[in-house]
Amino acid sequence: MSEIRVGLVGYGVAGAFFHAPLIAATPGLRLATVITRDPGRQSEVAGRYGAQGVADVRELWERSDLVVVASPNRTHVATAAAAIEQGLPVVVDKPLAGTAEEGRELVRLAKERGVLLTVFQNRRWDGDFLTVRRLAEEGALGEIRRFESRFERWRPVPKGGWRESGGPEEIGGLLYDLGSHLVDQAIRLLGPVREVYCESDVRRQGVSADDDTFVALTHDGGARSHLWASSVAARLGPRFRVLGSAAAYVKHGMDVQEERLRAGIAPDAPGFGEDEEDRWGELGTAEEHRRVRTEPGSYLDFYRGVAAALRDGGPPPVDPESAVDVLTVLEAARLSATQRILVRLP
Repeated sequence: MSEIRVGLVGYGVAGAFFHAPLIAATPGLRLATVITRDPGRQSEVAGRYGAQGVADVRELWERSDLVVVASPNRTHVATAAAAIEQGLPVVVDKPLAGTAEEGRELVRLAKERGVLLTVFQNRRWDGDFLTVRRLAEEGALGEIRRFESRFERWRPVPKGGWRESGGPEEIGGLLYDLGSHLVDQAIRLLGPVREVYCESDVRRQGVSADDDTFVALTHDGGARSHLWASSVAARLGPRFRVLGSAAAYVKHGMDVQEERLRAGIAPDAPGFGEDEEDRWGELGTAEEHRRVRTEPGSYLDFYRGVAAALRDGGPPPVDPESAVDVLTVLEAARLSATQRILVRLP
């Protein structure tokens, strides 16, 4: 294909701040159609991207060469399956599905129809996580024994919406939202998981889904991951604290890309993914440590990978079966939190 027409389902936070600008900045992709019923958003996508806003997802099938599902979590499976049935490749925002079995069925359907299916796990391209992976590959940490990772916020007053106030059918809450990233990064760094323990709570009045969650994973190699997602952290912990046999790496502050996307900065702008020096992490021991330059983050690499896979027939940037592995861990975490037990995976 000389140009891949992209149909985007949903123009909320995920669609407007992440997918649309990343698609528009990726050579070979063109944002052609956006599903949104809001007239103001339809005008915005027309003016900003030259895309047509339409209300019915069925209008995408003839207008698209690639469908991106960025609608509420409960719609992911049905929308992705409908696109695959039309023979269209699909990108699904995380989480891929509400259960691992639903995820496996989507993977099976895509293989059966011979179309690409991938999952937007953009946090694999966070600069700080790329730095952790580089330090691990270089042996700078020695044997990693514990991986601590946090997505914490101080948001005592709920914002409202389905992510906070919806029931289980909405697949809301932090475990399946930010937890999808935390678990995915942990598996990418330390490999398969054999045991899962979780504490998950609803702390704020008027909220129905979890807003304060801790997950502990034991990996097959013996390392442990301690993962936090919270909307009620009045003082934030380090984004990463990675403890190895030779040294530790500690990093505060979030990856800069989301902040810059929300500010309207184009993802292909010079220095877009570069961390400022005063936000670099530190590597070393209590006696001796030094600042380490953060690797440049690059969410664009996800969509570049999608374009390359469609053009050349190569593998997708995120194997959808790895997203099923994440769902398996999240299901075990939910069971652990509900029954107050340690869950061992087969």
